[in-house]
Amino acid sequence: AEAGHRVVLVVATRGEEGEVVPGVLADGEALGDRRTAELYTSADLLGTARVEFLGYRDSGMADSPTNSNPDCFWQADVDRAADSLGAILSNEQPDLLVVYDRNGGYGHPDHIQVHRVGTRWAAAAGVGTVRWVTLNRDAIRETIESAIASGAADGLAGIGEDLEERRRRAEEGSFGSAAADITHAVDVGPFLDRKRAAIATHASQIPADSFFLSIPAEQFARAFGTEWFIDPKGPRRPGAPFRTDLLAR
Repeated sequence: AEAGHRVVLVVATRGEEGEVVPGVLADGEALGDRRTAELYTSADLLGTARVEFLGYRDSGMADSPTNSNPDCFWQADVDRAADSLGAILSNEQPDLLVVYDRNGGYGHPDHIQVHRVGTRWAAAAGVGTVRWVTLNRDAIRETIESAIASGAADGLAGIGEDLEERRRRAEEGSFGSAAADITHAVDVGPFLDRKRAAIATHASQIPADSFFLSIPAEQFARAFGTEWFIDPKGPRRPGAPFRTDLLAR
């Protein structure tokens, strides 16, 4: 958006089944309504031109009973959902479509379904440039090890334990992608203050003392100063540098 591109965000659900930070919701306030408002605020901070919803219900985390709800996104017919996406984007003529990686980042059913629906529509509509946004688990592991070694998380309630859990998940490969599988690395360092502020708007999901908002600025920059993508049309050659332009092949 900062470079003048029109950014359109299509969201599958309203996050109705997510965990709620205690004390955040007002009396009688529905979680889906709160998360919708937070999303609009976050999107505005990031310069998003348009936000649309596919209209499905949140499926909840993997293996939750809510995965079986017939109205949830996980149960959606992929072709029908792709048609709904196409109806939203019919007048946009996108040069680039960004979806989650095959594992949905960390295995969330709705994120996996976003991958399936987005790639299905892109193939049918002839969108030539598709990128899978992912997490570089090798870089995350290195950042966590640095934070633990330097004592950066000392004194922050619960953050040390959170870092250890994230390191364990990175080591076992349960989220994101290995660096060798990633093709694009985009530097977002100049926008980190805005990025962190956008994360903070999701107060019903991310408490102020969370890992994302509590780690010192230096570690936050190391962990989140680069965004990682995969070009599904071809891997990066061994030893080749990451591409830095999402439209570059």
